[in-house]
Amino acid sequence: MEHQKKIAFLTLGCKTNQYETNGMMQKFIEAGYKICDLNDNPDIYVVNTCTVTNIADRKSRQSLRRIKKKNNTIIVAVGCYAQIAKKELQKMPEIDIVLGNKEKKDIVEYVENFWAKRVDGESVPISTLVEVSDISKQKEYDEYGCVTYTERSRTEIKIQDGCNNFCTYCAIPFARGRIRSRKKENVIKEVEALAKKGIKEIVLTGIHVASYGKDFKEEYMLIDLLEDLNKIDGIERIRLGSLEPTIITDEFVKRLLELEKVCNHFHLSLQSGCDETLKRMNRKYTTEEFKQVTERLRKYIKDVNLTTDIIVGFPGETEEEFNITYKFLQNIAFYKMHVFKYSKRDGTVAAKMPNQIDGNIAEERSKKLIELSEKNMKMYNEKYISKEAQVLFEEKQGEFWIGHTRNYMVVKVKTDDVLENVEKNVEIIEIDGENMIGSIVI
Repeated sequence: MEHQKKIAFLTLGCKTNQYETNGMMQKFIEAGYKICDLNDNPDIYVVNTCTVTNIADRKSRQSLRRIKKKNNTIIVAVGCYAQIAKKELQKMPEIDIVLGNKEKKDIVEYVENFWAKRVDGESVPISTLVEVSDISKQKEYDEYGCVTYTERSRTEIKIQDGCNNFCTYCAIPFARGRIRSRKKENVIKEVEALAKKGIKEIVLTGIHVASYGKDFKEEYMLIDLLEDLNKIDGIERIRLGSLEPTIITDEFVKRLLELEKVCNHFHLSLQSGCDETLKRMNRKYTTEEFKQVTERLRKYIKDVNLTTDIIVGFPGETEEEFNITYKFLQNIAFYKMHVFKYSKRDGTVAAKMPNQIDGNIAEERSKKLIELSEKNMKMYNEKYISKEAQVLFEEKQGEFWIGHTRNYMVVKVKTDDVLENVEKNVEIIEIDGENMIGSIVI
């Protein structure tokens, strides 16, 4: 009997990477492979890399080296870091195959060919195992097919790829290419298939979700897709990934209000609360325009929850600019802020800017914003004590079942019942760090 090959995956970075990992897993399962973890002695290990920061690059390299030390397995590096750093990865003896983002969808073929050569005892030069095409020339969205494989009850749906913005600090357009939207028919087909599997919540993801449809010849944008997905039976929650704030117009919100399945949580990418810093970042809005977006959402959508990303220590960010950002963030009062210290990326405009900020200064600014974020979250959560909220439970951790409210608060309930993928009304009892503890309403 032929040995059933085992394969394990590690996913770094964003929800788009997680979706693509699900797609790769599904293809390997269809090819007869068994999905396992690293401790199961896999024959192949795939690391889906990230390059959003220098730290992400380092994590990618460290993961690849650590895996090889534990297992004498075939190591495959795929994804964003592989896309922009193929020469660096070629020098790492731990890696057997390097694939770019376009090549991900054909990973089974590359692994099978390598496996056949290895079994035959053929010596394969590392240069022949690198397949990374020029992503900037990619004009069409690459389909993984109908991806329904997921290990979670809440799953990501990729609706677009690429970004045209070229923010001065960001390497992602070089790793992902220009915007390419997925055909609406394929998105709808996949969501319908997931609904039949019992999935209740989907997260629309991509590299620049707000640009969905801008490359179509016909007039069909993100709000049109949301309206079509809202009609699909079985899906109870539609969650949006990170959004460029400029998409949140009066017309967008007006149409959004008619869609009862779209969750009242919005992650709006801000990056800085100072107009001068935003200009150097090449962001396409002002702080006043951003403020108007938050006011619009809070005016029309009940219990709306807003989160964001902030970069501190961007080149040229003076103490005055940081203080302007801090005051702006105090005023907006986001539920949670993901704070990043500026990461210098080779090949970007910001890397060549004068007045690069000392790391210790960036660290202090980061701490101040994290403290502000924690304070905001606590104040927001306290408003829910003794109130009820709908929670869709996802997993069990110890004695507690963990789930999210529609506006993305994390709620823990202690119960012996099996609650995976079950929605319940929960009374919030107390706060536990970033989480809420509640009891099921009978």
